Amino acid sequence: MILPDIDHLIYVYFIKPSDLTSQRINYMVNKKQLSRSLELLYETRNERKGLVFHTIFFQLIFFALTFWMFSSSGSYFGRGMTLSFIFHLSVDQLIDLNDLRSLDNWFTNLPIKLDFEQSKTYWIVSSAVILLTGFLM
Repeated sequence: MILPDIDHLIYVYFIKPSDLTSQRINYMVNKKQLSRSLELLYETRNERKGLVFHTIFFQLIFFALTFWMFSSSGSYFGRGMTLSFIFHLSVDQLIDLNDLRSLDNWFTNLPIKLDFEQSKTYWIVSSAVILLTGFLM
């Protein structure tokens, strides 16, 4: 369940280590204030744009990989891991939809802009596909 959250650490340490928030988190980790650094990561999650896992493009690729995993593997562990990963991304989208009233952070590299109703419809359809996949496979 924590794999999608590693995306924020990748951003802090590799993608944009020069951002002010990244520097603050790195400072807190060096001072062994791990709980406060995790709180800051959570509080500033909406500031980070261009995360690797938190994009629609990655989610679509992962949908395809999820269907491939479910159709070709008999491993319940593998199925559970892929389903929990994609479900976690869906929950992150729901949090962004409730907090920001949009999914613009997820469409950062695409020229698509959705209003609130379109974003809500996208989330409902994608979540329904995830739930049906989990229940039927």
